[in-house]
Amino acid sequence: MKPSAQPLADLVASKRVLITVGAGGVGKTTTAAAIGVAAARQGKRVLCLTIDPAKRLAESLGITEMRTEASIVDPARFEAVGVTLTGSLTAMMLDTKRTFDELVVKYSSTQAKADRLLSNKLYQYVSTSLAGTQEYMAMEKLVAVKDDPRYDLIVLDTPPTANALDFLDAPQRLMEALDSATMKWFVQAFESGGKFSLNLIAKSAATILRGIGRITGGGFLEAMAEFIGELNDLFGGFKERASRVEAALRGDEVAFVLVTSASPPSIQEVLYFAERLTEAHMPRGAFVVNRFHLPPPRAAEGVTDADALAAITSRGLELEDDAASRIVRAHADAVKLAALDARHLRVLDGASGETPVVRVAELETDVHDLRLLAKLGEVLMSGGV
Repeated sequence: MKPSAQPLADLVASKRVLITVGAGGVGKTTTAAAIGVAAARQGKRVLCLTIDPAKRLAESLGITEMRTEASIVDPARFEAVGVTLTGSLTAMMLDTKRTFDELVVKYSSTQAKADRLLSNKLYQYVSTSLAGTQEYMAMEKLVAVKDDPRYDLIVLDTPPTANALDFLDAPQRLMEALDSATMKWFVQAFESGGKFSLNLIAKSAATILRGIGRITGGGFLEAMAEFIGELNDLFGGFKERASRVEAALRGDEVAFVLVTSASPPSIQEVLYFAERLTEAHMPRGAFVVNRFHLPPPRAAEGVTDADALAAITSRGLELEDDAASRIVRAHADAVKLAALDARHLRVLDGASGETPVVRVAELETDVHDLRLLAKLGEVLMSGGV
């Protein structure tokens, strides 16, 4: 089946969640924002959710900062640059700890147990700093807002690919951590009465824990045991929730937009991520190639010094004596760069299968305001160049 000529427009029309992923520096965040703006112009009520606390998305949307509360972008900002929204655009940054706290309250058997866990110092560290927690909580938040009737489309902007890969594994990693042998040791050592005792577990495990205790202090072990004991109370709820998160990422309402540049390292990275999606049975929606260099006019026949000089004269320009030769060299460089990009993209075209590839030409300037963001959205929705 031939891919659609307007794949991103089709995704906006048919999907509820679009997840943008890609290496750092390829324009992923700008692409996410442009898709959100384009969808809002088409009448969609859009939520742009970002995991990365970087200010790039806020700057692209013309707001002072991303907040952890949903903030509607003022339509007057768009009207001021000649862009009309028939829908709405809301921006939100993930609050990892708040999302974790909400799960603790939801799945604790009693409010007292929830309060004990929320006040535990180790929990306060884990809920904000433990590797993988942010990615898992991002998926939790995504699942929570996916069915929010206030929105028609959620666009999730992820961190660069190295971290974006983490959220594919995050649910399973969390379950493995909670169900690990070490966790079970601590749960066994934490008596039902709330007292920590190494006499309750196997001798080998007790020896290991005593060794840790000599380094960290017994108080740390007791705090750890209390933390894990309380967390174990949530295990069933988390396990069920993690399964739902994984299932949601494979649902028909979700599609991944894989963003890259034409450089070989970025292409290889985005293809690796595409393979991971296929292995995980998660839907690839489209590839977006940013900053693609198009051949300049007269690329086939080339430009001579006489041609350049005639163009300078016809425009009444007064330039340096060597301007014509510099124009010729610049034109030749542009031809080579376009040919190089085209050659690099043959790798992506050959490996993309039925997933469409949208090429976005190198822009004259960085996308730094709403007018340019809206223009980029139009290019994306029309299928690129």
